[in-house]
Amino acid sequence: MHGIIVVNAYVRNPSQISQAKRLREEFFKLGHEADIVKNIGLVSVSNGAVTPVDAEFCVFSDKDKVACELLEKSGVRVFNSAKAIEVCDNKMLTHTALAGSGIPMPDCVYAPLCYYEDVKADDTFVSYVLERLGLPLVAKMSYGSLGNEVWMINSPEELKSFEEKNKLFEHFYQKYIFCGKGRDVRCLVVGGKFLCSYARVNDTDFRSNIEQGGRGERFDASSDIVEFSEKAAITLGLDYCGTDILISESGEKYLCEVNSNAFFRVAEKVTGVNVARAFAEHVIASL
Repeated sequence: MHGIIVVNAYVRNPSQISQAKRLREEFFKLGHEADIVKNIGLVSVSNGAVTPVDAEFCVFSDKDKVACELLEKSGVRVFNSAKAIEVCDNKMLTHTALAGSGIPMPDCVYAPLCYYEDVKADDTFVSYVLERLGLPLVAKMSYGSLGNEVWMINSPEELKSFEEKNKLFEHFYQKYIFCGKGRDVRCLVVGGKFLCSYARVNDTDFRSNIEQGGRGERFDASSDIVEFSEKAAITLGLDYCGTDILISESGEKYLCEVNSNAFFRVAEKVTGVNVARAFAEHVIASL
């Protein structure tokens, strides 16, 4: 069987390339070829139809939803699907899709879109955010990866300034769950089944992301964390994902984000689990 592993056309992050190589290695060990290709000229629309692609499967490690959907329309089975990537790529859409599922999540308030640069941020909305979420709170752009586009807001003045500066862009506000300085739990789920977990710890930033200076530590997930990580993956239709879990000082657990293209280098190092093999096996089994 022959497939492709798609990386971003302008890829800079070495983790994305090393992850693609790990997957290619495990596909090869399973007796299948998987070429690593950049998202350049993969597929297009010609004479009203999507051009064919020489692949039976695709692991799509980019977030370009149009390319992903075109690949699907060409007949290639894509992991993850375009719809699943789209919902995870927009963090507020993720919370919206999971609302009512029974999965505990931090309270969120979405910011209404503004289309006029000369309009001032609405004081009523700022007051509403403060009333619902309190201070400090977390401000997030709807689109962002690796801990970027996330800020701590500590005062009404900071909130008003942030809203004014970002009113033209999709963003939202989230209740701050204090878990100690920069700490959360990353769980990896493959085929709707929990695979492994580890803690991410950052001593210098409230963001625990490895790319923001965090480190991985061994952590054994409790049954409730496993349960709502699996439920999130299944609800969102994800073949592979990472869930980020917050555990408050008093022990409450919350699903903070779901990452459809979670890097697994640290997970493999900390847990000893062969994540690439599990993902490759899921892909082959699904075909």
